[in-house]
Amino acid sequence: METNQYSSFNLLKINPTLQQIIFAVLLLVCMTSFISPPIALFLGLVLANLSGHPFIHLNHKATNILLQISVVGLGFGMNITTTLSAGKEGFLFTVASIFSTLILGTFLGRWFNIEKKTSHLISCGTAICGGSAIAAIAPIIQSDEKQTSVALGVIFILNSVALFLFPAVGHALNLSQKEFGLWCAIAIHDTSSVVGAANKYGAQALQIATTVKLARALWIIPVALITSVIFKNKSSKIKIPYFIGLFILAMIMNTYTPQTAIIAPHLVSIAKIGLTVTLFLIGAGLNLNALKSVGFKPLLQGISLWIFIAIGTLSAIIYFN
Repeated sequence: METNQYSSFNLLKINPTLQQIIFAVLLLVCMTSFISPPIALFLGLVLANLSGHPFIHLNHKATNILLQISVVGLGFGMNITTTLSAGKEGFLFTVASIFSTLILGTFLGRWFNIEKKTSHLISCGTAICGGSAIAAIAPIIQSDEKQTSVALGVIFILNSVALFLFPAVGHALNLSQKEFGLWCAIAIHDTSSVVGAANKYGAQALQIATTVKLARALWIIPVALITSVIFKNKSSKIKIPYFIGLFILAMIMNTYTPQTAIIAPHLVSIAKIGLTVTLFLIGAGLNLNALKSVGFKPLLQGISLWIFIAIGTLSAIIYFN
């Protein structure tokens, strides 16, 4: 999100030094055990729209790196046998939801008369894994800065809502840990918000959600290949999410290496702090400039796809799982 649309916003018109101090204080607060991921996201949103993010140009890269490190750290708290079982169970839901979302997204894009590349990026971000999918698909379709920014804006706005909404709905419907973990892994876009919502719901939900979401992220590869055919671009390389391999390695070590048990709980604790900070940074990148740049029709497409995948997946989990 390093674009003009996502430039720093300073409603209070404070000087850069004070801006940096406020940012540093809130960042340190989010590194304590007192702040949950949703609260961290909220603090980031407040910062973005009042004092402004003093390091907005570094924000997107920082969130990507920190999220990947945090996900690998969470792997040290998971058993690979249990995790693979959960991943198999979510396979059919994953396949059905990905392709139905992509097909519906194509029709909605045409119906709302949205520019083709922007529409495809929103559909891919909703279908697979949010910003990571958009980052992988954008070079393949050769989207410009504005098209990519609009798609990212839609996804991050809905992610922010999901982090608060999904746990509340889960509790209201008395979803089990297993049901909620599967649901949020499929129906929430970005891994950061999936893990944040599942972590708030419970340990079992976190394990299932993380596994299913990362398995889902691997679908970037076939979707990217299909995209290159549709957009007739054979020259672009596909960005493979290599950190998923490190996540699997962490699970293997935690399951089969007894020595890992000594440091594993500490690594998981650090990973959860990293996730909280990641969500703070994501919130800090969503200012009014970013919201205004999205536009109504792309946001409507994103909301429509999100409602479709959320309700469809939840219904399938409740009645057929």
